[in-house]
Amino acid sequence: MTPKKLVLMERPIILECRNVWKLYGANSDTYLQRHDGVPTAEALRQANIVTAVRQADVTVRKGEIFVIMGLSGSGKSTLVRCLSRLIEPSAGEIRFEGRDLLKMSDQELIELRRHKLGMVFQHFALLPHLTVLENAAFPLEVQGVDRKTRIERAMQVIELVGLQGRENRYPHQLSGGQQQRVGIARSLVVEPDLWFLDEPFSALDPLIRREMQDEFLRLQARLQKTIVFITHDFDEAIRLADHIAVMQDGVIVQTATPEELVLRPATEYVAEFTRHIPKAKVVRLGTVARHLQSAEFAGDLAASSRIADVADQIEAAAKPFRVLDDAGIAVGEVDGRIIIDILIGRDLAP
Repeated sequence: MTPKKLVLMERPIILECRNVWKLYGANSDTYLQRHDGVPTAEALRQANIVTAVRQADVTVRKGEIFVIMGLSGSGKSTLVRCLSRLIEPSAGEIRFEGRDLLKMSDQELIELRRHKLGMVFQHFALLPHLTVLENAAFPLEVQGVDRKTRIERAMQVIELVGLQGRENRYPHQLSGGQQQRVGIARSLVVEPDLWFLDEPFSALDPLIRREMQDEFLRLQARLQKTIVFITHDFDEAIRLADHIAVMQDGVIVQTATPEELVLRPATEYVAEFTRHIPKAKVVRLGTVARHLQSAEFAGDLAASSRIADVADQIEAAAKPFRVLDDAGIAVGEVDGRIIIDILIGRDLAP
């Protein structure tokens, strides 16, 4: 287990769901009860029941980016709407900070969304008659926060997302990437404990999308939010995620770190997603480092470094490098041979 994963596993659980189902069709609300809660896929088809989400288990820890991904129609957006209770699950249990979301009253849910949950979707839904500043401050106005306080906080998040100087513009005066930043600022202004993002960058062109991913990572490094991020783009997922849940036909077929998905896909479906991804772009030094055995080293490298970022440096050195975890403790060593194995695609030992 890598040092980063160990750190994540030590963090408290903030969101957890168990055995969540979402069915659509005639009498779907009672169908599970009438079939002991575990109907077969064939039985569901014969009953003309559409299974959007089937037996989903998710555990999200404080401060991590948890990505749910899959092709269109895989159930990822439905699942995140169940997790936030924007739609009602057909069955299962969902807990946020230990509280059962499915037992909350409407008023409790409203308060939760106003103060603890942030949401950003593919379509920005900015209010066209409000300026950037007014859009960003709008959630605080709904909360009843006084004007002076909400303007101050809105200006802080506008600066945070890099829109200072544009606070008095209207949405139609902004580019797509800038509009997305307003959406992000608006969701951050309430200082959410949990942030849901449903394909927030998919409507942007590739260059702006990459810039927004960079901006997103910068914000996360500074704010350390807990994030559930939905995407169908595996490149985006491995760039952003601490953990990834891959969905197929409403089922989570594997949940793992990006490295684990690339190195040890659980199904052919997952393998197909990861096949085109160069291992060097995903695998970190801490994963491939062997036990310390050398007397001299060319230097030290961080265990969290991706191989692609340090390959040239390692290959050019005559001696191996020591690999250090976040605490500065040596966890192993790497040399040019290990790097070559990764770069040519030779399988790593599990």
